[in-house]
Amino acid sequence: MTLAALDLAFRAASVALLLVLAASLLHDFRNVLAARLGAAFVLGSVAHVVSYSLDVTSRIPLWHAPLIALSTGTIVVFWLFTRALFDDEFRLRWWHGLIWALVTAYSFAGCVWIAPSGHVRFSVTVVNLIVLGFIGLAIGQMIASWPADLVERRRRVRVFIVCAVALYGGLNAVLQIAVAGQHVGELAEAINAGVLACTVAAIVYAMMRVDGADLFPAAVEPAPPDVFAQPAADDAADQKLIDALMRLMADERIYRQENITIGVLAGRLRIPEYRLRRLINQRLGYRNFNVFLNNHRIEEAKAALADPAQAEVPVITIAMDAGFQSLGPFNRAFKAVTGVTPTEYRRLNADAA
Repeated sequence: MTLAALDLAFRAASVALLLVLAASLLHDFRNVLAARLGAAFVLGSVAHVVSYSLDVTSRIPLWHAPLIALSTGTIVVFWLFTRALFDDEFRLRWWHGLIWALVTAYSFAGCVWIAPSGHVRFSVTVVNLIVLGFIGLAIGQMIASWPADLVERRRRVRVFIVCAVALYGGLNAVLQIAVAGQHVGELAEAINAGVLACTVAAIVYAMMRVDGADLFPAAVEPAPPDVFAQPAADDAADQKLIDALMRLMADERIYRQENITIGVLAGRLRIPEYRLRRLINQRLGYRNFNVFLNNHRIEEAKAALADPAQAEVPVITIAMDAGFQSLGPFNRAFKAVTGVTPTEYRRLNADAA
């Protein structure tokens, strides 16, 4: 088998695996934002597999330009995918689409105008620096959000997916900058295609092994449990820990502390973090530690907003007293739980009095 045929075989295998993964995501989780973004990233990766080459010269085939542009824009989709994957409350905004359009348009311009005009290295360097920038944002999102994830099985898979894509994409971006405008040969292309095929196969295997309900939040989240209720527990030791946890929440109001982490809470209970994550997830029904804290904070804020004696207290004061650091996150979290803004909630309770 020639090197060109081997390269083609690796690319074909990658495309087949990616299409199977995209079809699975859209079939099983088409109503879940993270899954839709995942499918969009996978389909964009197909464009990368078909068009990617280390051998970048000043003259790029015209039919390659749209595929290369889509491939470059896929890094923005990857960033958005990690946002949705690690934050169940993430929502797309119009400016997300604008960022994707700008990156894609610049890549297309680089293919049809900047590189052919003799600025190959400049075009390739800028595009790949953009790629590295979004990879950095994705890794930052993973680091910032990972500790709050309470679903143990998806914690490992999420990190693996992000790290695998970041490692392959980052190394390729650096390599393409280094060899921009140079002829690298068929062997390098075949090796790169083989590495990509192995990366794709590993990601697909990892995603297929984990239960999709663990990896992605439900399309319609159930109502959060009563944060002060006594949950049923079969194990006496777990029940004792849950009772101690609820006392910390209800009596000491530990959720008011600034930058409270699951590690701090586990330390107060004198148990490992993994056990506290399991208790909050499996016994109390929460998937995210921040949502668990915010529901306690919102319960306190609801009581304050409904209290006639605090009718003149500013909403921002009530929010910060409950443990929120600013008004925006408080308003969003409050409306997500109650369906109304804090001001509307206060007015409705005043009218009912």
